[in-house]
Amino acid sequence: MKRIIVGISGASAVNLGFRFLEILPLEIEKYCVISKGAKEVLKKENQAIPQEVPNTIYLEDLDLGACIASGSFICESMVVIPCSQNTLAKIAYGVSDTLITRAASVMIKERRNLLLAPREMPFSTIALENMAKLSQIGIIIAPPIFGYYAGSSLKEIENLVLGKWCDILGIPYAYKRWGEGGLEESLKEQR
Repeated sequence: MKRIIVGISGASAVNLGFRFLEILPLEIEKYCVISKGAKEVLKKENQAIPQEVPNTIYLEDLDLGACIASGSFICESMVVIPCSQNTLAKIAYGVSDTLITRAASVMIKERRNLLLAPREMPFSTIALENMAKLSQIGIIIAPPIFGYYAGSSLKEIENLVLGKWCDILGIPYAYKRWGEGGLEESLKEQR
């Protein structure tokens, strides 16, 4: 069974982290860590933590003894969606003071897939340097950049971003791709 770690850190658009968790296939074993900052952003964005997702183990961000904090825990991929600039900087410099940053450190040392979705605009020079440093060692930097060809509703545009992240990680997900017809055509092609 495949495993994935989903870290949700304290940046705007925390709903994208939860939506990503929800769209993952049931056969993938999921480990979710929600930072204190993410919980604060949820309050400010007038959202509640969504219902628990099946086949998901929820871990506390301050529990540095959790299974995902060890390199002996086999996990194919980890994402941090959204990835705050604080979390990104800690990962870039090896600061492992939370479970999210410790698990990311493990993914780096074990040379496993790590995707970070930084949420900030504009990016400061420091943030760009941190992203470049991580990209040079193989970390995937994939901010939620919208493609308006996906449709006119926020959900359709978010589906494009979710689909791009799934493509990067080799996870099947139907969404409207560039140059293709509607979602219905994409779904037919996958059958």
